[in-house]
Amino acid sequence: MKEHQAAVKKKPKVKRLERKAMTVSGSKEKKHTSFESEKTYLANTNGKSEVTMNIDADDWQEWSTNGKSSLGNGEKSADGVETVSSGRLEGESFHCCAERDEDRNHAVLVMQKSQTLCFRGKCLLTCLYGRVEVMGFTIEEGQQPYPLFSPASHCPLTVTALGSTDDARDEGMEATAILRKYLTPASQIRLLRRINLNSSVILLEPMETSLTRFLCSFPDLSELFSPPVSELMSAVLDTPLNGLGMIPLVSDVEGLRMSKSYREALNTVVSACRDDGDGCVVVLVCGTKNVGKSTFIRVLLNTLLNHTTGIDYLEGDLGQTEFTPSGCLSLSTVTEPLLGPPFTHQRTPEHMIYYGQTSCDSDLDRYLESMKSLWSRRPQSRDTPVVINTMGWVKGFGFQMLVDVLRLLPVTHVVQLGHGESMHCATLTPDLLQTAQGYLTKPPAHTAMDEFTEGHSPARTYAHLAVQSAFQGVGRQGASKHQRSNELRELSLLAYLSQLQEAHQGPVRQLNCLTPYQVPHTAVAIGVTHCEVAPSHVLYAANASLVGLCFLPEKVTSRGGPVVLSHAPLCPCVGFGVLRGIDMARGLYFLLTPVDPSILRNVNCLLLGAITLPSCILTTQSGCEEEKPYVTTDYSFDLTGAGKMRVFKGIVRPGQVGK
Repeated sequence: MKEHQAAVKKKPKVKRLERKAMTVSGSKEKKHTSFESEKTYLANTNGKSEVTMNIDADDWQEWSTNGKSSLGNGEKSADGVETVSSGRLEGESFHCCAERDEDRNHAVLVMQKSQTLCFRGKCLLTCLYGRVEVMGFTIEEGQQPYPLFSPASHCPLTVTALGSTDDARDEGMEATAILRKYLTPASQIRLLRRINLNSSVILLEPMETSLTRFLCSFPDLSELFSPPVSELMSAVLDTPLNGLGMIPLVSDVEGLRMSKSYREALNTVVSACRDDGDGCVVVLVCGTKNVGKSTFIRVLLNTLLNHTTGIDYLEGDLGQTEFTPSGCLSLSTVTEPLLGPPFTHQRTPEHMIYYGQTSCDSDLDRYLESMKSLWSRRPQSRDTPVVINTMGWVKGFGFQMLVDVLRLLPVTHVVQLGHGESMHCATLTPDLLQTAQGYLTKPPAHTAMDEFTEGHSPARTYAHLAVQSAFQGVGRQGASKHQRSNELRELSLLAYLSQLQEAHQGPVRQLNCLTPYQVPHTAVAIGVTHCEVAPSHVLYAANASLVGLCFLPEKVTSRGGPVVLSHAPLCPCVGFGVLRGIDMARGLYFLLTPVDPSILRNVNCLLLGAITLPSCILTTQSGCEEEKPYVTTDYSFDLTGAGKMRVFKGIVRPGQVGK
C-alpha cells in the first residue's frame, strides 16, 4: 500500500497525459530483468500462515498459459472458441474475477470489454491495465486514483470496461508485473488467467474523508452510502468488494440510462468543442424540474475532460447548485471529473454571488444582473468551452428569463431536455427567439426593407438539441429517503460545513465546540436579501444562521454600533459562515467558517438569506445529547404566528395567463 501511495504522489494531477502513459512494469527490455530478479514472495494460505514461494519466469509463463487454456475468460462455444461474456458483473462472477488482499485492505478486479459494475457505496479506483469509463469520464492506466461516490440519494454509479487501445502489448508479462504489486502469489495465479488484451484491471481501495465521516455522524444519514430499501434485494453481499465500502448491485437495478437523443447531443457538443472553429463553444442546458439536467451536465463535463484540460461552468440554478450550497450563482473552472453527486465535490468557485434564495421569482432583475456580472468576469480571450446551467422554472416569467439569458449571452448550443411527448415549454429554437418576449429584452423589430438594408444584422443563430430523458422516474421528484429537493440542498450545505472538521481520522466535532472568529460589529455590514426586516430585529434574525461572506466596494463606516444595510447589494461572495453568537456588550460577531483567514480579513459584508441551517445541525449532531444550543420548546403553538408559515406558490399571476 505504501509503495502504491508513494507512486500516486509522483503522478501528475491533470487527467490527460501529454504522451502515452508508461506501463507499470516499464519497457519490455527491462521486464525480464525485474521479473527474474524477484523470485521470493510471501503468500497467505487459507490458514492465514505465511509461506515462502520460489517462482521463476518459466513457471509464471506456464501457469499463465495453462490457466487461459483451461478456464479462459468466458464459456467455450461449440467450435471450441472462447467467448467473453459482457453485461453486468454480479453474483458468482466476482469470485472468479476479483481478489482481495486482506492485509493491505484492497481488491483487484479484472473486467472484460463491455462488462459493467454497478454499485452503492464509495471507494478509490485506480486503473492498472486497460481503460474504464465512469459517467462519461475515461480512466486510463498511469493516472491518479479517482474517488467514486454512489450514495442512495442518486442513481448508482456504473464502471464500464473499455479495454486496451494497444494491440501490440505483451499482456502476459505486463499483467504479471501488475498483479505482483498488489496481490499474493495464489491470488495472482487465479486472476492471471482472466487477463487478455481486451481486459481492464482496476484497483479498489476503501475511502474515508472528513466529508463522509461528518455526514454519517448524523443518525438520519448514517446509511447514506448503503443501498436504499428498494435495492436491498438486489444487493450482492458476498463478494471480495463488500468490505471496501462498496456493494455491487444486480441487473435488476438500473444505472445511468442514456436515450439515443441523449447520446447524440453529447456527441454533437463534443465534436463542436474539438473542431478548430472561431470562438469557444457555449452550451446552455435547460429543461423542467426532475428531468435530469444536473446529471446530463456532469456527464457532459466529464466527457469534455477526455479532450480538454478545463471547462468553464456558469451556475444559473439557485435551487440545485453543483459546487456550492444553494442560493448562489457562480462561475467555476472544472479540471477534475465529477464522479458523484454535487455534495461530494463542493468547492470555492472563481467568482460567486450570494443571491440568498432557491428561486429568483421575488427579484428577477437581481438574478439577471448577477448572471451578466458573472459572465463579464470571465476573460474574453479564454477559448475553453462553457457550460451554463439554468433553473427548472420554464413557464411564465421563468420562460421569459430563459429568453433573456439566450439574448444576453453568446450561446452556441442549446440542449433542451424533456420527457414524454413534449418539452413542457416552448422549444427554444433560434426562430422562436425572433418573436419571444423576455422579461427585460424584446424581440428585434423587423420591417420589410430590413433584408435590403446594408446595416441589417443577421438573425441570432445557435444549434438546438432536443433530448428526451428516458430514465425511471423522470419528471417526478424522488420519493425515497435523501432524494427530495430540500434534502439534496441540505446535503450540499452539510458537505460545505464538513470542511470545518479536521482532515485526519479524528472524531467528529460539534460546531458549537469549534473555536470561532471574533468579528467587530464596526468592521462589517450586515443585511438581509430575501425579505424586509426592521433594522432593530436584524441581529435577532441573523443569530445562529448561515451568512454569505461578501465584499462591498465601499468602506464600511460605523458610529459605534452594528452597520445594517437597507437593501441587498450585488457583490462578490467568497464563502459561507455560521453566525454562532452575537455579543452586544463587546460588539462582536462569533463566526465559524472554513474560508482561509487571508481571504476572510477582506470580508466586510455578511448577507443573510432564506437558506437555513439543516435542523440536524442543531438537534442530532454527534455528541450533543445534553442541552442543545439554540433549541427550545418553551413556547406555545396556540399563539398567532407561532406555527409554520404556509406559502402558496400555485397562484397564477394575471400576466402569466395563456403562457
